[in-house]
Amino acid sequence: MENLYDRADIYDLFDNESRYNVVREHWKTLLHGKEISSFLDVSYGTGNLTLPLAELGVALYGSDLSAAMLKRGKEKAEKRGLQVNLRQCDFRELTNHFKEQFDCVGSTGNSLPYVSNHDVLNVLEQMDALIKSGGWLYFDMRNWDKILRERNRFYLYEPVFVDDVRVNAIQLWDYNADESMTFHLLYTFEKENKFFQKEKFEEHYIPIKREMILKKLVEMQYQDIKLKCHPACFEGIDAEEADWYCVMARKM
Repeated sequence: MENLYDRADIYDLFDNESRYNVVREHWKTLLHGKEISSFLDVSYGTGNLTLPLAELGVALYGSDLSAAMLKRGKEKAEKRGLQVNLRQCDFRELTNHFKEQFDCVGSTGNSLPYVSNHDVLNVLEQMDALIKSGGWLYFDMRNWDKILRERNRFYLYEPVFVDDVRVNAIQLWDYNADESMTFHLLYTFEKENKFFQKEKFEEHYIPIKREMILKKLVEMQYQDIKLKCHPACFEGIDAEEADWYCVMARKM
């Protein structure tokens, strides 16, 4: 089955100005009171979740495994007149591709669960190696503890409109015997109340328990570990019960 990450045109359908503004507020909330002037997103995609940082005056770097995603990400940055340094690499091999040190290194878009839990711990170490003393480590992801507890099968998105076309998206979740999960993604395209196109993709995830990943940060001697809902600008939402959460922690 075709990989969604080779179809940047589909991946970005739900990216719009309203979402961009929410992401910018997310980062304004997280950056408050912190000296962060450089940021590396090790799962950059097309920049949906970090491009606003460049608008906020942060020197933005990004890496991703997908060349198609990075190409689209470069085009989006150029369209806004923003500078981003992008490199193609696997986030399990970061230190082979980056020698710089950053004020913050992050992984966005629920990317860590694409690899094994063992590899996730290695990725955190790779990220840590690129963070300045006193800098920050960041990640956001789906609330896997909640998913495994509730075991829902369907996840629906609000439709979006592209000109006169309505785009609908739904995910069907399979809970596999090996404790991994398969997400079946279906996009349908509707015009004049008739479907004229559909696109199907699959994503394979290995759920990450919050306790495991927070324990690793403690073992790496990170402090000021903060768990927030994602986006962080949404006040009053319990991060442990939100569909998505983010974590920011300071390196000693």
